Amino acid sequence: MTQLDDTDRRILTILQRRGKISNADLAESAHLSSSACHRRVQRLEAEGVIRDYVALLDPRKIDRPSTVFVEITLSGQADEVLDAFERAVARVPEILECHLMAGKADYLLKVVVRDTEDFAQIHRRSLATLPGVQTMQSSFALRTVFKTTALPI
Repeated sequence: MTQLDDTDRRILTILQRRGKISNADLAESAHLSSSACHRRVQRLEAEGVIRDYVALLDPRKIDRPSTVFVEITLSGQADEVLDAFERAVARVPEILECHLMAGKADYLLKVVVRDTEDFAQIHRRSLATLPGVQTMQSSFALRTVFKTTALPI
């Protein structure tokens, strides 16, 4: 694990909130010179602490206002069953997240859709054809109360 000092934490906190911030503004906010800030960001990128930079889209503005959480139970736990499922699920663009779970379900999926009819199509076309699926339980989110991509540092 990478050792992070207070300055690294400040930089990461700022970048998680304002990914498009200029190096000059980041340096000022982190109380560093521009060159020292740039070197730290490059090191954090090289060490994989900063994985990527992305634009976070408003799902409503791109006609994907509904979120569905799908619990999947597989027919078995053999490596080949898990691997086949994980390869197939990664190819479904509407699935934003897939988590291997401990508990009742084997996997938890986060799916974005336009509406219930869109989900029915995705269910029929993609989810129902995933390899090794024994049961599926879907739950529609009524409202997102809180959402962040920022990790606590």
